[in-house]
Formats: sequence, C-alpha cells, structure tokens
Amino acid sequence: MIGRLEITGVHTKVDEKLRKYVTKKIGGLDRYLSRHSRASAHAEVKLKEIKSKDKNRYSCEVILYLPQEVLSTEEHTVNMYAAVDIIEAKLKHRLKKYKALHDKPKLHRRVLARFKRQIA
Repeated sequence: MIGRLEITGVHTKVDEKLRKYVTKKIGGLDRYLSRHSRASAHAEVKLKEIKSKDKNRYSCEVILYLPQEVLSTEEHTVNMYAAVDIIEAKLKHRLKKYKALHDKPKLHRRVLARFKRQIA
C-alpha cells in the first residue's frame, strides 16, 4: 500500500465504502513502483461532485508524488466508482513508463547505445 493516501471530498461526502474502494484501488498501485520509490511515494485523491441542471457528474483527481516526478490524472464520469477505475488504469500505464525510465539508468543507457551501434 502507498504509505500516505489522502482522500478528500469536494461538494460531496466520502462514505466508508467509497474510502475503502479508493484505498484498495489507488493504494495498490505501489506494486508498479520500484522498492526505493515506495518509501517516499504518497497520493492525494480528490473526489468531486459536479451538479448541473440535467444530471450529476463525478470527478476524480489523483496526484501521485514520486521521488523524481509528480503524476497527475483526472477523470469525469457519471459514476464515482467508474472514475476511480479509469484513473487506476491510467496510472498503471504511467507508472510502468516511470519505472522503465527511472529504475535502472545504466541498463537504459546500454540499450540506447546498442540501438545507436546498429543504426551506424
């Protein structure tokens, strides 16, 4: 689990069921981080309810603070749980990119050098 997970509701109350769901989904993203990144990673989750004349819309924004980068993602849907699911999928993809880029810099340089040799 991500060490520090702050869940706030803007114009809405966050009940215990939704809080557990967000903790399970967003808190479980630490398995896509390297070990040295897990200790200092923390997330802020902002759940918003946007009321309009026609229908209510829900927004979920997650700001994930990592050692060398800050990842921010936002999603608007008709259901709060669907917004959390979509955010989780987006963050999984971005964390895989982050890990590939920052995990082993020497390996990354070796791979790039190999491609440069093949081209030349």
